[in-house]
This record gives sequence, structure tokens and C-alpha cells, in this order.
Amino acid sequence: MSDPLLALLRGEWTDPDTGAQRGVDIASIAIEQDLRGREAALVAALGFGKRIAVVSDRATHEVMGARVEAALAGIARVDSIVLAPEPHADLATVEVVREAAARADALVAVGSGTINDLAKFSAAQDGKPWAVFATAPSMNGYTSANAAITVDGHKKTLPASLARGVFMDLAVLSAAPPRMIRAGLGDSLCRSTAQVDWLLSREVRGTAYSAAPFALLAHDERLLFDAPDALMRGDPDAMRALSRTLVLSGIGMTLAGGSYPASQGEHLVSHYLDMRAGSGGPYNLHGEQVAVATLTMARLQEAMLEGPAPHAHPTRVTAAALCAHFGDKVGNACWHDFSRKRLDEALAVAVTARIADRWDAIRRETATLRLPASTLESVMRRAGGPVAPRDLGVADRDYASAVTHARFLRDRYTFLDLADDAGRLAGFA
Repeated sequence: MSDPLLALLRGEWTDPDTGAQRGVDIASIAIEQDLRGREAALVAALGFGKRIAVVSDRATHEVMGARVEAALAGIARVDSIVLAPEPHADLATVEVVREAAARADALVAVGSGTINDLAKFSAAQDGKPWAVFATAPSMNGYTSANAAITVDGHKKTLPASLARGVFMDLAVLSAAPPRMIRAGLGDSLCRSTAQVDWLLSREVRGTAYSAAPFALLAHDERLLFDAPDALMRGDPDAMRALSRTLVLSGIGMTLAGGSYPASQGEHLVSHYLDMRAGSGGPYNLHGEQVAVATLTMARLQEAMLEGPAPHAHPTRVTAAALCAHFGDKVGNACWHDFSRKRLDEALAVAVTARIADRWDAIRRETATLRLPASTLESVMRRAGGPVAPRDLGVADRDYASAVTHARFLRDRYTFLDLADDAGRLAGFA
């Protein structure tokens, strides 16, 4: 079997939707057991110029940042940008990074989710190339062209730019905190729920849909889900499977032109929890929340798809209601996005008719794509990961609020919307 990752880098991967050959505009992806001593050569091959800003935080600087800086000092002037512990991926921190990297020709991130997002968004804002040395297999954003940035309290997925190089030292990743490894597994758990949500949006709203991102993942996902316990024991093959799954998931978003294949209802629930964490709620890693929310979405999809075609009603929520719940600034921003998918009387009738006509076909097609919630839960349990709100430190009442309000955060149409418009979401939550 040909390796889809190598084929993509050569521009020779065959898209199952079109039969055309496709590639990804990333110059180099290295997923190796040990990259020590190769850092300078990997970055030099990217042609980054004479001055490079290396972005890390105190933890990732100790893990790998100092090593990368020392290696790159042999090929360029290095501007060391070491952020405070647990930095936030928000506009204020982006400006800190941009100012510190103002004289650099390129940026190199050394870290995982937050550092990756800050570096890629800062680089995109200034039109500079960037690369990343991963320090944890905790999320799938290393190879995507978007960044999760909080804007005025509202977590958004914003356009950024692709890394020129993505470098994953499996020895470093295996030494990451177990919690971060489980988070990467959790972020990978949602392939099936995201695919089913995206397919629903195609059927209900006529959204463009592609099977290509999911075809990329098929082989490695099986290996990963078959051995989550081996992953936590540091098995190199299991870590390679997780790393490849995360990389290919990010590339799938790039091929799709957005985060659609990897971020649907489960990510909306996670984003809501992120927003509430800033108001005194518990802090969790992105992938931990996605894992629990994926199980929720899998159960919701099963409950809906195993029943008769739902009848959609007009959406009753108002801008005032969202402002009352989220506050005026975030509420108005949510209304701007959500109002694009809300149903009036005519649309409710049209959606109901469309679903009635297509429900059996939707059920047949999704049956070939879905993984049972019990299977997904078993994967996380075998890795010792979170499977319920209490595992996140989230009270049932607060989690129910997340499930019922998450659909208002974006215009993406998911089973959260269909369930709520059919009057079934509140009872399920």
C-alpha cells in the first residue's frame, strides 16, 4: 500500500472524489524516532534566511526549545522568544510574538497547540514563513492552515498559513505528559462524528462535502484505535500511528479548505467549555474535551439516526437571548454567525421535507462511516482518558448547558442543530 503522506508531499496522491492527483504545499514533514542533530539541516533546507525567531514557552523551551535554538545558531541569527508558562492563544499574545519577531525572516515554533497557533498566526499576519518542532502529540493543527485564536472572548478558527516544515521527534513526543498524549488521541477520536455531521450538512444545507480527508486517515486510524494501551506504554509504532493521524488530519483540513472534516459538533461543545473556563470553569486540554464531546455526539447521532425522520421547527432563539447568555459582545458575534443557519417557517418546512425524502439514504450512508459510541469510549478507557464530564471536572448541569448552547457559536450545521430544531436536544442533554 502506498503511503498517502509521501504521495501528498510529491503531489501524487489520488483524490478519491475526483481521481485527480493532489499534493500539499509543505516542503518537509519528518516523523522519526530521533531528530537530535538534524535540526539545523531540516530548517536550512527550507531557506528561511539569516534571522530566525524561535517561539516556545518555558516548558517547551526546556523540553526542546533550547536544543533547537543551539542548533539553529549555526545557520542563522536566533531571536529567542520564550513565553510565560501556559500562554493564551489570543490577539494580545499574538502581538507580543509579532513584536518580538519583527526583525526575523521566519519563525520556528517549538511546542504544541497554543505555541503552534501563536506562531502560525503571527507568521501569517506578517507574511513570513514558519516551521514547527512538535513537543507533544496533543492536537492536529501542525499541518493545518488555520489557527484557533480567542478574539474578545470568542474562540475563533482564523485563516493562517501552512508550515513549510513539520518535524516530529517520536522520542520527544513519547516523553510528553501522558495527559497530552491522551489529548492527541481524543482529538483523533472525532473523525466519525465530524464526518457524519458534515454529511448531514451536505444533505440539509447543500454544503460542499469531500471524502478525501477521511480516506487519508483510514489506515492509521485503525492502527491507533486498535492499540491505545500500547500508545500509553510508549510503543514507537503506536506513537507513529498517532503522529501520522494528527498530521494527516491537519492536511485533510487543508485539502477541504477549512476545518470541516475535523471540527463539527464535538468541537463546538469543546469551544463552549473553553469560553466558560475563562469565567472560572475548570481548565482542560483541547483533546480531553473533544474526547468527551465526541462520545456525546456519537450518542446523539445514534439516537437520531436510529429513529424516524425528525420534523424541524422554526428556530425560536433570538439575538437578545444569546446576549443574555453570553454577554452582549460575544452574544452579538454568535448571533452574526448563527443567524445564517436558523430556520424560519419556510425553511423549517423545506428542511423537514428534505430530511423526510433523504432520511433512509442518510441512515444507510452514515452506517458505513460511524463508529459506535461504545467503541470510541473503549478506546479512551483503554488509554486511561476522560469519557464523561466529571472526568473533566465539569458538573453535569454545566455540561448540559454546553451541549444545548454550543450550536450558537458558529454557522456550521451539525446534529446539534437538527436535534434542537426537532425539539430533542434539551431532553438529550
